[in-house]
Amino acid sequence: MNNGTNITRRDFLKWSGSSALALSTLAIFDQTALAEFLGDDAAANQMGILVDTTKCIGCRQCQIACQAKNNLPALPEKIPAHETYPAQLSATAFTHVEFFQTGGTEDAPVFSSIKRQCMHCLEPACASVCPVAAIVKTPQGPVVYDADKCMGCRYCMAACPFNVPKFEWDSPNPRIRKCNMCADRLAEGKLPACVEACPTGTLKFGTRKELVAEAQARVASSPDQYVPYIYGLSEVGGTSVLYLANVPFEKLGLNASLPKTALPDLTWQVMEKIPAVAVGVGLLMGGVAWWRNRKGTSNEH
Repeated sequence: MNNGTNITRRDFLKWSGSSALALSTLAIFDQTALAEFLGDDAAANQMGILVDTTKCIGCRQCQIACQAKNNLPALPEKIPAHETYPAQLSATAFTHVEFFQTGGTEDAPVFSSIKRQCMHCLEPACASVCPVAAIVKTPQGPVVYDADKCMGCRYCMAACPFNVPKFEWDSPNPRIRKCNMCADRLAEGKLPACVEACPTGTLKFGTRKELVAEAQARVASSPDQYVPYIYGLSEVGGTSVLYLANVPFEKLGLNASLPKTALPDLTWQVMEKIPAVAVGVGLLMGGVAWWRNRKGTSNEH
């Protein structure tokens, strides 16, 4: 008898069978469904954000807006100069402003600030390795996460070249947490909360085609003010979040040695070699997650 909180053998086998089928067809889905809207034209019309670090004053208004919009812990009222809160992206911080010493002397250092968040890759490795499609790239541009589908394998964390997805280690019902580019606000015709809050024009929202053209125009008109490169234009196949800077990008904590090709093909070469026993463990984890979510839903009633 199933009272709503106990998983039966039939329930688990039914879930496992459907999951196994999904796993067996995932490679085909990854290569076809994503390709439907990740072609050149579609990618150019996806929405994104241009981050011009030369305009950033480190006010953290983007951070504050993000915390409020996502019901995350508020930032402290006072933060020591050139320190960040939180220190990095975390399960309770989807965006953060980092400070780096990029010039000056020991006695008179010069700092530059940069906003960090999910890069919303055109062909996200995190989505390509997720065995249950809990993370997907939407046609509009955001890479979004569905906690109800997640089985807690954390493959997305291992696959992301930017170290973005974070896990709620301290939660009894943990989820993967990251920026979703305010996909719900975009659906309502609004700007992402961080972009709307920025007072200096550091953040510009638009189609990727518009943002690339804007970035190229800024570099061309002020060559002495910018490094002649757009970060994210081709890194790991391109991202929906692009950066401009007046110092080498590695000085701002960005990985300047990433491949220019998209990562899903590489991740699938690894995933295809995972032993069947690992898949079995994944199914077991999924069953536990299914039971946990079912129990949580039942308790709500």
